[in-house]
Amino acid sequence: MGNNVYLCHMKHTNAHLRYVEVLIHVIGWGIVFGFPFLMMSRSGFNITWPDYLRHGCIVPLSFLIVFYANYLFLIPRCLFAGRPRHYIIYNVLLIAGVLLGAHLWQEYAFILDAPRQPRAPHRIGPPRWLFTLRDTFSMVLTVGLSAAIRLSKRWVQIEETRREAEKSRAEAELKNLRNQLNPHFLLNTLNNIYALIAFDADKAQTAVQELSRLLRHVLYENQQQSVTLDKEMDFIRNYIELMRIRLAKNVRVETNLDIRPDSHTPIAPLIFISLIENAFKHGISPTEPSFIRIHFYEKDDAEGHEVGCDIANSYHPKSETDKSGSGIGLEQVQKRLDLSYPGRYSWKQGISEEKKEYRSQLTIRTS
Repeated sequence: MGNNVYLCHMKHTNAHLRYVEVLIHVIGWGIVFGFPFLMMSRSGFNITWPDYLRHGCIVPLSFLIVFYANYLFLIPRCLFAGRPRHYIIYNVLLIAGVLLGAHLWQEYAFILDAPRQPRAPHRIGPPRWLFTLRDTFSMVLTVGLSAAIRLSKRWVQIEETRREAEKSRAEAELKNLRNQLNPHFLLNTLNNIYALIAFDADKAQTAVQELSRLLRHVLYENQQQSVTLDKEMDFIRNYIELMRIRLAKNVRVETNLDIRPDSHTPIAPLIFISLIENAFKHGISPTEPSFIRIHFYEKDDAEGHEVGCDIANSYHPKSETDKSGSGIGLEQVQKRLDLSYPGRYSWKQGISEEKKEYRSQLTIRTS
């Protein structure tokens, strides 16, 4: 559905750009063809439309032929095809042919006008080669203008194609990260349930029921680009309750989900879960008192809407023999943030100076 909407939008945009391009060409050539008529009229010549068609429009028409011969044929088929030598040769022949045709037409027009004009004793004005040199130089500029416009148009198309390819690549990578997150999340949860089975079968059964509710969210909501914040908070709340089941009495868990119950703020699904998993996995000691503090909030300010979480847990360094945890969850969080919220998030994490607390603070600008 989203792809269809995007394609329709792109077609509408391309049609609009094509209309603007045609309009610019029409206005531009209207000015070029109207300029000689305007200058001759303002100079005191009593010029008629037949006179203009015989004399005044020849030079603009020559420019138009050179321009579009390049714009529509020579540039796409020679210059873009990697044949610059052919492009130069064809343009030399084109300019020579157009100049010759314009010269022959003007000679013919002067012959037609000769009976109406008084015979001059000798030619008055600059030599003919000077006009030929002027027209040649103008046509070379016309070729350059045509190439510049066509190359800039091609650059815009290439850049648009690159952005579409980059967007597709980012979406594919983001989808791949979400698919990786599902088994990672499931593995951690199953390990917790496995630990419960050994000493409390009833709690393990309750944990399986909690897990089934969580998996509904993972299987259905995680396949979307975004979910509403209230649904994501329900998922996090259920996950925290599932983790509480296996905690010992020396662990204190504090939660403050300062989110409106009906908040429809869009958020990337499961973007926070790895931070919470990390707190439960590495912030608990089986022998020492431990704590986990989880705070979520949303607020509006002058810069827009912000969603944030502040997660702190007791710091218990792992021993050298403890190989648990590969850190894939936090790596995924970083990649997903870069893809979903480029330039719109802040993530700070680290250990306190007293080496007793690990803290992770994430804020996301949703608008």
